[in-house]
Amino acid sequence: MTVQTGAEPGGSAEPGPAQSGPGRGPAISVSKLTKRYGDLEAVRGINFEVAVGETFGFLGPNGAGKSTTISMLCTLVRPTSGRAAVAGYDVVAERDTVRRNIGLVFQDTTLDSYLTAEQNLRFHADLYGVPRAAVAPRMRQVLEMVGLWDRRESLVRTYSGGMQRRLEIARGLLHAPHVLFLDEPTVGLDPQTRSSIWRYINDLKQREDITIFLTTHYMDEAENCDRIAIIDHGQIVAIDTPEALKASVGKDRAQISTADDQKTIAELAERFGLEAAMHEGLVTFSVESGEEFVPRLFAELDVPIRSVSVARPSLDDVFMSYTGRTIRDTEATGADAMRAMAQRFGRRR
Repeated sequence: MTVQTGAEPGGSAEPGPAQSGPGRGPAISVSKLTKRYGDLEAVRGINFEVAVGETFGFLGPNGAGKSTTISMLCTLVRPTSGRAAVAGYDVVAERDTVRRNIGLVFQDTTLDSYLTAEQNLRFHADLYGVPRAAVAPRMRQVLEMVGLWDRRESLVRTYSGGMQRRLEIARGLLHAPHVLFLDEPTVGLDPQTRSSIWRYINDLKQREDITIFLTTHYMDEAENCDRIAIIDHGQIVAIDTPEALKASVGKDRAQISTADDQKTIAELAERFGLEAAMHEGLVTFSVESGEEFVPRLFAELDVPIRSVSVARPSLDDVFMSYTGRTIRDTEATGADAMRAMAQRFGRRR
C-alpha cells in the first residue's frame, strides 16, 4: 500500500502537466494549489489527480479547505497560486470551457422553489445551450434516474429535502458533464435519506460515463469512494482507497469511561505503554487485538472502569492517526475558530 501525501510541494503526488481536452489524461489534475484570504491560508499547496470514471472524495471536518478547493476547481474562486485542470482544461485560463464540462451540486439548494422540476431543468438547459431537440429526452432520462419523473410537474417547494437534493443531482447531469462535483451532497439529511441519495448516485455511475468529485465530513459517505483524500487545515495528509487507509492504522480503537480519566491516561502510559487522550468525552487509545486486551485492562487497571468499547479501524481512526484528533473534535475547535474570526472581522467593519 502506498499512502501519498499532498502537503509538500514537489511531493510524490504532484501531477505532471495536464493535457488539454477531455479524455486525455486525468479528469482532474491539481499542482501546488493554494488559496489565501488575507492572513488565512485556506488551502496550502495541495497536489492530487483524479482518474477518469473515478469517485473521489475529500474527507475532512468543516473548515478544513474542502469547499474552498471545490470552488477553485469549479472556477468560482480564483486560486492564489498553483494550477488545476478539470476535464483537461485550466481552471483559470479556460474557465468557460471548464464550466461547460462540469456539473455542480452546491451544499445549499439553488433550486427555484416556485417553479416546477421541469421548469428548473429547462432553465438549466437554456443556460448550458443544450440543443432544443435533446432537452426533452435528456430530461426524462435524468429524472427517471433519480426517481422524480412522475413529479416533474410539481412545484419544487412541495418536495422533501431528499427529493430536492435528487433534483439538483439530475440538474447537474442534464448537460452531460464529464465531471460532477458534489459539495457535501447529503448535509442536513437524515441517515435514511442519505442512504437513498447514495443509491441513486451509485446507480448513475453505472449509467453515465462520468467522474465524481465529492466533499464530505461523513465517514460512512466516504466509504462509497474509490479513493479518498483526507484534508486537514488546508493540507492533504493521506490519499488512498478506504480499505487501504484503514489497513494503514492496523490497531483497534478502544474507548473507556472511568472514575478518574486523567489518572487512567497516566496509568495506561506507565503500565501498558499506551498513549491515550480524551476524545468525545472518553479515554481513547489504539491497541493491537482490542478484544483480547479488554480482560487484561479490567484485571490490571487500578481505576474502576464504567464502560468500554472496542472497534476495528474506521476512517475516523485514520483521520485521528494522521492528525491526532477525531473529526468531531476538529469540528468543535473549528466552530470556535470561526466564531472568533467572525467577531474579529465584525470589529473591523
